[in-house]
Parts: sequence; structure tokens; C-alpha cells
Amino acid sequence: MYYKKFFIIISIFLLLITFISPVFAMSDSYVWSRSSGLIETVSDTETDLNLESGSAILIEQSTGTVLYEHNSHDKLRPASVTKVMSLLLVMEAIDNGDLALTDKVTCSKNASSMGGSQIWLEENETLTVDEMLKAVCLNSANDVIYALCEHIAGTEEEFVTRMNNKAKELGMNDTTFKNCHGLDEDGHLTSSYDIALMSRELLQKHPSITKYTSLYMDTLRDGKTQLVNTNKLVRNYNGCTGLKTGSTSLALYNLSASATRDGLSLIAVIMHSPSSEIRFSEAQKLLNFGFSNFSNVSYGKKGEIMGTLNVEKGVSPSINAVLAEDASFFIKKSKSNSVSQNIEFAQDLEAPIEQGDIIGSVKYMLNNNIIKSIDIVAETSVKKLTLLNMISNVIEKWFKLLR
Repeated sequence: MYYKKFFIIISIFLLLITFISPVFAMSDSYVWSRSSGLIETVSDTETDLNLESGSAILIEQSTGTVLYEHNSHDKLRPASVTKVMSLLLVMEAIDNGDLALTDKVTCSKNASSMGGSQIWLEENETLTVDEMLKAVCLNSANDVIYALCEHIAGTEEEFVTRMNNKAKELGMNDTTFKNCHGLDEDGHLTSSYDIALMSRELLQKHPSITKYTSLYMDTLRDGKTQLVNTNKLVRNYNGCTGLKTGSTSLALYNLSASATRDGLSLIAVIMHSPSSEIRFSEAQKLLNFGFSNFSNVSYGKKGEIMGTLNVEKGVSPSINAVLAEDASFFIKKSKSNSVSQNIEFAQDLEAPIEQGDIIGSVKYMLNNNIIKSIDIVAETSVKKLTLLNMISNVIEKWFKLLR
């Protein structure tokens, strides 16, 4: 019994000392390096891929970094690649709650009279938005996209106004839309660069579109209408996720092709290609170039412990400091530059601390230039040490000894 009383007295004394005389938090800063090859420029046109197409571009999807370009700002006829913008506005309406996949859309007389690629909608025929998206993404149906545009905006003219407004918002300075489908019309022009911009916006902001663009075959009208994707890469190219083909006698053959491998997503655009086969082969050439020379490298995961810091006046003497988000970078494989990591922790941390509070930062650097800074946060909360806390802790330890 004497031992137990002695332990209680000593415990209270030590806790009071802890409360009155704070233990200063340790502060540390260190640098480590790892061989990598971060992209240092936004374009790389030194490599000649000997393309036959009139214009082309390759970008990395998440950052928009240009990896290769050939006459990328030439203003050309996009043909049905126009529908990338139309689909973008349709998906915005869906994600905003203004349109539902189950909504039924009725075909107007104007929609039923469209030429070019179509599924031969009849006037007053209805399909769901889900069915229409399949018809547009696989079969490039002009009648269907026209019906969708009328349903959303009231008229094609109003929808085209929205298309041009969105193009301006995205910085598509080479673009003027005259219609929603892409049939040849004077002044209906864009560039491979601008197509890459709107393709990236569609894939980044509305990734569910790949549910349709990555399909190779499907059916409508209870199996009576067969749909086969006009983008042959969906079937033949590993990792292909879409996106849209287009061709007319004046535009020749165009393609916006997207693909993802090992966490790296690329978009290749081909315009004014002399044949359908060449547009697909040259899109593959661009994508192969990208996957062969670039990759995404992870330098840390969200929640990864970066250090343990002392906490003054807390019920816990320390706290884990963790990454607030994933740290990954798009790099060029062939480069040997090193990325350094500089960690700075907050000094003299004092309770209370809430989970997620910023208690430091990590800066990723290349050649003494900061590439990205990520917050380091508290993994858990630490309550402030009070007399009530101390007494509670002593009583808890006392009861443990009595068991």
C-alpha cells in the first residue's frame, strides 16, 4: 500500500513539472534527393516524328504540358471532333443537375433531317440521354447531337453561342464554332491545340464520359440499331479511353485520341490527315512517344509520416506530422536532374492541436527552384494538458495498479 501511495505522489509531481515546465518541440529541416527528370519546358519539338498529317499535338492530361506539336495552331476544319465541345456542354448539364441520363429527348424535324453520320432518328422519336450519348460517342450521330443541343439550349444557335463562350473561357483562341456537329461550314475552324484543350477539359472535369468513349460496340432500339465505335484505337490500342473522330471531304481525317497507362494519361490530336489509316497510325505514334519518354513518379502518399514533433502542454507529448496530399510529378524519363525535398516543421508546438492543422511544409525543388509545396499536417488531435487531465490520468493509472 505504501508503494502505491508513493507512486501516486511521484506521478502527480512529475505531471505538474510537465505542465509548468514545457518541453520545447524539436524543429528539423533536411534535404534528400532522388534521381528523376522533371519536365523543364512546356514543349518538346526537337524530335521529328515525320508526320504526314497537317497538324498534331500531344499533351499530358493532368497538367496540360505539351510534349510534342506540329503546326498546332493552324486553323483547320474539325469535322465531327467538334462534338468534343458539344459533349463537354452536355456533361456539364448532367453534372450540374440540369439534365439526367434517364431524361427522354424528342427528335425535332430539324434533327431528323441532318446529314452525314447518323442513326436515322425519326421526327418525334425519343431516346434517353444515356442512349443518345452512346450514339454520339460511338457512331458520331449528327441527328442525335442536334436533338440533344436543342433539348438543352432550345435552339442550335443558342447552343453554339454557349460553345463559343466555353471556347473563350478555355483559351481556345484559334476556334470559332458555327454548328454543334462539325459538318463543313465556312468559318467553322479550330486547331489541334484547341482540340487538346477542350478534350482535356472534358476528360478532367467529366471523366464519366469514358464510360461511352471507351466502348467498342453497343446497341440501341432493343438491339435493332448496332453501334460500332468510329475510333478504332479503342479496340486496338492498349489503354485507349477515347475520344472522338471526325472526317469530311474538306476537313480530311481528324482524331482526338486519349489513353492511360500506369497512371499517365495522354491526349494526342491529329488534324488534316490524308487517310483514316494514317490518322490512327500517327495518333499511335504520338502516344507511343509519350509513354516511352515520360512517366508519373510518386514522391509520397497522402498521410505518409514525415516526422514526429514534440508538443508542449499536451496530453500527448508528441504528434505525427503527415503529408496533406499525394506528392507525384510528371517527369521525363531520360533526364538525370535530381528533385530535392526540403522539409520544414513548425517550432514550439503547443496544445491544443486539431487533426489536420498545418504544422509544416515540404518543398520539392529542382535546380534550387520550387516545383511544388505541400502542407504537412497533424495526424491526430492533441488536447491541452489541464489539472483535470492530470488528475484523470493519475486516477486511471492508479486503478490499473489496483487490478
